[in-house]
Amino acid sequence: MEPATNTTPHAGTDTPRVVKSDEQWRAELDPAAYAVLRKAATERPFTGEYNDTDTEGVYECRGCGAELFRSTTKFASHCGWPSFYDPADSDAVILRKDTSLGMVRVEVLCASCHGHLGHVFEGEGYGTPTDQRYCINSVALRLVPTE
Repeated sequence: MEPATNTTPHAGTDTPRVVKSDEQWRAELDPAAYAVLRKAATERPFTGEYNDTDTEGVYECRGCGAELFRSTTKFASHCGWPSFYDPADSDAVILRKDTSLGMVRVEVLCASCHGHLGHVFEGEGYGTPTDQRYCINSVALRLVPTE
C-alpha cells in the first residue's frame, strides 16, 4: 500500500503542494536522494548520472515528479553537476538565500515539494541566454526521455 500524500493547494512559496512525513520520504527515496532532497546534501562532483548526458527530455523532481528543467536548457558547464540556464517554468522552482558553509548562495528548491535541488549562480560568463547556471544534483532529478 502506498503512503498517503497530501496535495494541498499551493499557498505561495511557504506551503508545498506535496507534503509527506519524514518516514514517507525515507521509504520512497533511496538514501542518496533523501540526503539531497530532504536534508540539502550535495552529491560528489562528476559522479551524478546526468552530469554528461545529452539525452533529450524532461527533468522531473525525483521526489514528487514535478517538471523542473528541459534538456533544451542543459549545457556543459564542466562544473561536475548537471547545469541548466533556465527552469522549465518560472513557477517550477523556488529560489532562497543560503548562507551555509560560510558563503552566500542562492538555493534552488522544487516548488511542488520543497526538495533541495542545488544552487543557481549568475554572471559566470557562460554564453547562455540568461547568464545563469542552475547547478543541480543528478540524484534530485529523473530524466524522462522524449519519444
